[in-house]
Formats: sequence, structure tokens, C-alpha cells
Amino acid sequence: MSSNPIPSVPPITEDDIANYLVNSPDFFERHAQLLASVQLTSPHGSRAVSLQERQAEMLRDKIKALEHRIMDMVRHGNENVVIADRLHRWARNIMLVRSKHALPATIASEIMTQFMVPQVAIKVWGVAAHFAGEEFAAGVSDDARSFASSLTQPYCGVNSGFEAVNWLEDKAMAMSVALLPLRVGGLHDASRAFGMLVLASPDPQRFAAGMGTDFLERIAELAAAALSRLRDE
Repeated sequence: MSSNPIPSVPPITEDDIANYLVNSPDFFERHAQLLASVQLTSPHGSRAVSLQERQAEMLRDKIKALEHRIMDMVRHGNENVVIADRLHRWARNIMLVRSKHALPATIASEIMTQFMVPQVAIKVWGVAAHFAGEEFAAGVSDDARSFASSLTQPYCGVNSGFEAVNWLEDKAMAMSVALLPLRVGGLHDASRAFGMLVLASPDPQRFAAGMGTDFLERIAELAAAALSRLRDE
């Protein structure tokens, strides 16, 4: 007479224990003494701590991480307020310019002053006849005009031999540049650009690829609106 073999029971795994505890929220209520007796290794040293103390440490770490995030948000917010204030002063000052001939130079010098940009250059084409002899309306090739029209957002990055960099006083010190096309209808308008604004810095990271361009776009749109008065209608 043969006996039936006893079926083997699979061993209990850590996942089984974890699933049981997750699905049994009242377990530690029934076994409250375990909370004090369970010992874990502290991440801040080799000493053993209770489960409750370990949870408290985890909460403190989370609070510290949240505090750092809040401080970063406050810092970025303050920086944006400062930039917005500078943008306001720049726009106000170019609105006060009475001479159209002086407008491009004023826009450039105010960008250098308000935003502490080492070098700025502006070129405008398709201008009215009485502006044709101005420096800001000369020395722009068809390729440079086409390149400006191809930009639908500011280019920020290293100087890759752009013709527009030659418009700067010291192109050798243009380690990073921002190229801003000028359009009457705004940066994302489908019309062709009628000018380009060049910002340059000896700091390779000042205008880095991938940086946010919201304020640069606002500068381009405000400059384009002001310089549209020079165009040949």
C-alpha cells in the first residue's frame, strides 16, 4: 500500500513578506512591539536603529530634499524677477529714443548695459532709402539674410564661424553667441527676417545650447518692433 507523497511547499520569499505587509496594514497594530524591536542599519553610519527611527530619518531626508527644491525655486524666481526688471528698463529706454538713426546703436548699448552682455551687434536690411548709408544697414550678404530667415528661435551655442560674428568689434572673444532673428510679426512668424541681433560673450557657457530662451525671444520681438520703423514700406 503506497502513501501519497507530501507536496513540497515553495519557500517564502522576501516579495511574499512584502506583499503580505502591504496587504495587511493592521499587522503592526496587532504586533506593535515589533516596531521597537526591528533593527535596521542607519544610512548615516554602521549603528543599528529601530524601524521607527529609520522612518524618521527617511522623513528628515525627504524634508531636506524638499527644502532644497523650494530654495532652488525661490532663487530661480528671484533671478527671473531681476531679469524681468532689466527687460522693463531696456524697453523703456529704447521707447524714449527720438532719433530713428540712433535706434539700433541704443538697442545694442542698452542690452550691454542692462543685461551685462560684453558684445552686441545689429544689422537691418530692407531699410528706407535715407537709412541705406548707415553702418547697421551695410555689410550683410544674401546668405546671412537667408540664415536669419531660417531661424525660428534664437540660436545659442558656440561660434561656428557665422558671418554675423564678423559684425562684432572683437570676434575673437565671441566664445558663445546668441543669434536672434528680427521679424515684424514676432520670432515665430512665417515672414522673412529683416534683421538679426547678435549677442556674444567670452564665456563659453553664457549662451549655451539647450538654455532657456524665453527672455531672449522677448528681446528679439521688442527690438524687431522698434526697428520696424526703419523699414522701406
